[in-house]
Amino acid sequence: MTELADRTTGPSQTPPTTAGPSLAAGSPAVDVAALGELLLGKWADTRRASRALAGLPELHKTEGLTHTEHRKRAFGQLKILVDHGAVHRAFPRSVGGMDEHGGNVAGFQELVIADPSLQIKAGVQWGLFGSAVSHLGTGEHHKKWLPGIMSLEIPGCFAMTETGHGSDVASIATTAIYDPGTEEFVVHTPFRAAWKDYIGNAATDGLGAVVFAQLITRGVNHGVHAFYMDLRDPGTREFLPGIGGEDDGVKGGLNGIDNGRLHFTHVRIPRLNLLNRYGNVDADGSYSSPIASPGRRFFTMLGTLVQGRVSLDGAAVTASKLALKTAIQYATERRQFNASSATEEEVLLDYQRHQRRLFTRLATTYAAGFASEQLLQKFDDVFSGRNDTDEDRQDLETLAAALKPLSTWHALDTLQECREACGGAGFLIENRFASLRADLDVYATFEGDNTVLLQLVAKRLLADYAKEFRNVNFGVLARYVVGQATGVALHRTGLRGVAQFVADSGSVQKAALAIKDEASQRTLLTDRVQTMVAEVAVALKGAGKLPQQQGAALFNQHQNELIEAAQAHAELLQWEAFTEALGKVPDPGTKVVLTWLRDLFGLSLIEKNLAWYLMNGRLSMQRGRTVGEYINRLLIKIRPHALDLVDAFGFGPEHLRAEISTGAERISQDEARAYFRTQRSSGQAPVDEKILLARTAADAKRR
Repeated sequence: MTELADRTTGPSQTPPTTAGPSLAAGSPAVDVAALGELLLGKWADTRRASRALAGLPELHKTEGLTHTEHRKRAFGQLKILVDHGAVHRAFPRSVGGMDEHGGNVAGFQELVIADPSLQIKAGVQWGLFGSAVSHLGTGEHHKKWLPGIMSLEIPGCFAMTETGHGSDVASIATTAIYDPGTEEFVVHTPFRAAWKDYIGNAATDGLGAVVFAQLITRGVNHGVHAFYMDLRDPGTREFLPGIGGEDDGVKGGLNGIDNGRLHFTHVRIPRLNLLNRYGNVDADGSYSSPIASPGRRFFTMLGTLVQGRVSLDGAAVTASKLALKTAIQYATERRQFNASSATEEEVLLDYQRHQRRLFTRLATTYAAGFASEQLLQKFDDVFSGRNDTDEDRQDLETLAAALKPLSTWHALDTLQECREACGGAGFLIENRFASLRADLDVYATFEGDNTVLLQLVAKRLLADYAKEFRNVNFGVLARYVVGQATGVALHRTGLRGVAQFVADSGSVQKAALAIKDEASQRTLLTDRVQTMVAEVAVALKGAGKLPQQQGAALFNQHQNELIEAAQAHAELLQWEAFTEALGKVPDPGTKVVLTWLRDLFGLSLIEKNLAWYLMNGRLSMQRGRTVGEYINRLLIKIRPHALDLVDAFGFGPEHLRAEISTGAERISQDEARAYFRTQRSSGQAPVDEKILLARTAADAKRR
């Protein structure tokens, strides 16, 4: 491991002499306690309670278990959650719940601290299986099944995904055909690719399931609906007649969850097992729904289950915080290379490149955290009924689809970078980076594949763009398109770049001030989104009138631009959330430091997309050059506050559980420094060969 450890930072990377852990006189200071409260958000007490639970050793992941052992431990941990009253918050009061939807998800997000397998297994049981019964069923369903689901008497599955259809739920092939003669649905998987796949609790633990299937009655397919089904005999734990399955086996992570496959051969279930809040079949086979449009009905049913995406978004942010607290703590203690002293080695966090790799991700984590809190509040507003219009639900769906991809990708990137930043120590399983990254890997593809979700966001952006012109005449639209083309031409001719250069008068300082300004950052980030959406909208104009194949081909030609526009939109949402949060910070010193961090996030986004800004004439070459320079100055400003910014996350040793976050490295480094200091002062230290050669050369010159 020595070679790995020594490669964290190279000797050519000279640390800035102005940076250091101590604050200069008059420098702003961070109120860690107040910042911690701000980060805990609206459901601070619930998060604290959940963190206390996550700190219990009996809920922690035990590394090195076989997957069968890990599964048994995770199932036992679910019972601990029940005993501590941690699972009932979101369920209806009629069955002993609290109807606390936002608080429930806030508490759930913190369980990733204990063991991601525990968190996701709890999510399967209560956030998917139980939630489907709660939100898609009616009062009778609640009374019949929710008490057993809440108590864990009925461990269950959420059987939606099929081998042949993951994100494309509308195309699943499992059918539920109504038989009026027996008043039963006949559930069937007609071919192998229709098997339910990657279903949590399916391999061993699940006794019941909510199964999604195409509802067919009187020869008409009314689309995907949800059905409650018993899977196994509670006594023998064997599948009931007509039901079969397989174990998915060992996975790349989350091996405490017994994922499996399910298939059904003409399994009959009572008519009343249809979770019929949005679609009902009477005894004679007639179908009715409070939502006339099949498409709108489908998205309404799936929309009630958006909490999975909201939960993963916040859990990913929590995992990023864990990684950064450990890596930054270690980087303030670990010493490597004597770049600025003949005797003292530098701490890693004083190297500019190390600051770049950690501080930019710290800034993104803060932005993602503030955006996640806004998403959670929007979720609570909708599910509590305070703001539950169709538009509110569409906004919630779009916001979740925008933020979940960014936060989960960011968590994977942050865990990997923090692992590398800690060298060989980061690779040890005891320091959790490798384990957490393996467990969170699948976050990018379940509860909606990230790329597919961003395409959903892009379609919403196009729809909103189209609404602006729905009631205007052709002349107005034509003038707008011409205006867009003129604007693009203006930017690309370099005229705007010339104007910027003149305004800056060739001054780097003025250029930097213009870019770091809040209004300028907002303009640049917003303009990129608007321009990208407008360009794709113009390119796709009229696609809906083309034959299906041609329209799909045209859309496909611009799919990449659509997804990039959606990602830019999501990044803008995070920046705006960070900026809005600054207005809630009363302490002046904390606000100054957080503003630096917000600027670091915004400028990092601009730097990442600098080619776009230059090619499209949004920035002159002069201003473009200042982006990286100003980022480097921000790193120096943030350096003395780095530990405060991660201490505000509020994690204790029982949450971090990483050896390198305990201060052991500082003790080791201090011991080494004391040893060499004593050796030098004793006069017994051996002479370095380089010094001896230098002395010999100097003597030769004098002669």
